[in-house]
Amino acid sequence: MSQDMREDERPDITDDDEMEASRAPLLDHLIELRSRLIWSIVALALGTIGCFFIARPLYNILLGPLVAVAELTRQDANFELIYTAPLEVFFVQLKLALFAGVFVAFPIIGWQMYSFVAPGLYRKEKGAVLPFLIAAPVLFVIGAVFVYFVMLPLISRFALSFEQLGGDGIAAITPQIKVSEYLSLVMALMLAFGLSFQLPVVLSLMGRAGIIGSDTLRSGRKYAVVAILVAAAFFTPPDLISQVMLAVPVYGLYEISIWCVRMMEKKAEEEEAAREAET
Repeated sequence: MSQDMREDERPDITDDDEMEASRAPLLDHLIELRSRLIWSIVALALGTIGCFFIARPLYNILLGPLVAVAELTRQDANFELIYTAPLEVFFVQLKLALFAGVFVAFPIIGWQMYSFVAPGLYRKEKGAVLPFLIAAPVLFVIGAVFVYFVMLPLISRFALSFEQLGGDGIAAITPQIKVSEYLSLVMALMLAFGLSFQLPVVLSLMGRAGIIGSDTLRSGRKYAVVAILVAAAFFTPPDLISQVMLAVPVYGLYEISIWCVRMMEKKAEEEEAAREAET
C-alpha cells in the first residue's frame, strides 16, 4: 500500500480541526502580546509618574520662548499666565507628565513592539526595520526641538502683537493667556511637527515594501507641495510665517525621502544582479 494517500482517500479536515491545530500558537501569541502590552503600560506609567514630579520645571522651560518675547516686546519681566478652574494647573501638570512620559518610555515601548514582530521577520527584514525604529523617535525629537527654538518664538511674537495700551479714549487690550491653552498649543505644535517629520520614515518603508518608487515620488512633487501647504495651513496658526516654517522643512524631508527610496532601489537591483550572476 502506498505511503502517500490519494487526495480523495484522505480523511476530511474540518474547520474545527484547523482551528484546534492553530489554537495553541494563537494563544501563545496572545499571551506574548499581553506581556508586551503590560511592560509597555508599566514603562509609560513609571515615566509619567517620574515626569509628574518635574512637571512644573518642564512647564517653565516650555514657557521660556513666550517669556523671552514678552520681555523684549513689552519690557516686562513679570509676565503672567492665568488659570480659571481650581484644578486646572494640576491637570495641566498631569497632561504634561503624560506627554513627557511617552518620550521617556518610548525606547521600552518601541523595543517591546519590535520584539513581538521580530520572530516573524527574516534576518534581512530585521536589519531593515531597526534603522526605521531608531530614526522615528529621533526625527520626532528634532521636530519638537524645531518647535521650541523656532516656532514658539514666532508664535509668541505674533500673539503678543495684538496687545494695545490704553489711554486717550482707546481701550487697553491686555493678553491673559491660560496655562492650559498654552500647553495645548505647545503639544499640538510638537505633535504636528513630530509627525510631519516622520515623512522620510513612512515613504522609505513604503519604498522598502515596493508600494511606491522613487520615480513616482519625483513625478508627484507638485501634488506633494499642495498637500504639504494644506497640512501646514491646518496645523499652524493663521499667519504666513508659521505655515512657511513648517512647509519648507517638510518639503526638504520629502526630497530626502526620494533619495532614500532611490538608494534602496539601487541596493535591491545590485542584489538581484548578484543572484542572477550566481545562477
